[in-house]
Amino acid sequence: MQVQQCRAEINGQQLKYLQAGSGPPLLLVHGLLGGSFCWRFNIPAFAQNRTVLALDLPGFGESDAPRHLDCSMPAQTERLARLLEDLAFKQVDIVGSSWGGAVAILLAASSSRVRSLVLAAPVNPWSASGARRVRFLSGWAGGTLLRLTMPALQALHPLALRRMYGDPARIPEGTLEGYSALLMRRGRVHNILNTLRSWEKDLAVLRPAIAQVQAPCFLIWGTRDGAVDPRSSEALMRALPGCECAMIEGAGHLPFEEAPDEFNRLALDFLGRVSPAT
Repeated sequence: MQVQQCRAEINGQQLKYLQAGSGPPLLLVHGLLGGSFCWRFNIPAFAQNRTVLALDLPGFGESDAPRHLDCSMPAQTERLARLLEDLAFKQVDIVGSSWGGAVAILLAASSSRVRSLVLAAPVNPWSASGARRVRFLSGWAGGTLLRLTMPALQALHPLALRRMYGDPARIPEGTLEGYSALLMRRGRVHNILNTLRSWEKDLAVLRPAIAQVQAPCFLIWGTRDGAVDPRSSEALMRALPGCECAMIEGAGHLPFEEAPDEFNRLALDFLGRVSPAT
């Protein structure tokens, strides 16, 4: 399978993405600390009958960004909408993870170009998990501490990664090195802080937007997710008409990495029913 490294310029800001396969377009939108790297076990399966674009949103992944760039959910949503317009995609399916799942929801609420959504543990207003950490880090004291200690925090990356998995024994080789490389990019701490500072405001925007989504939606959660509470899926399903949900037993916050075969099977089955490739 050939994977191309591509670039787009959105309002003067560079956005990198990987592209593979052929067929109807499928966008893969990463979570807060991720990038296109997150989808390395999913791209080959999805690219068999889709044109897959695994994004690095500005400020994340392999895409650099100035330290004062607006990295809020609405700002990233606007960039995605512009990307679809520039690429002349009339309709796309989206697979989004965590924070990227919330961005995908905002896009689907505002654009008829989104045909369907597969959301892996999307950030939502009904999950209180991590709320204290977000409030602390988005404040002056927490932000200052993060900026000053970011270089030393690399030693804590193994612990943080283990917390993302339901079973740390399933962490694939090279995963820690891949995520650490993304987190330690120059200026990345400022992009993360800019995202966290708009977090609560973004959730206030997200709540009414959820009710505006018309595209078919499929939620996939790990039962041991400690980052976004799996129980919040119940409120999301009530808010999204016709929404479906599947739980992957024993998986944590990154089911597409921890149990990629099952995740790929679930996602492709849903996409095949609501958005046939041919």
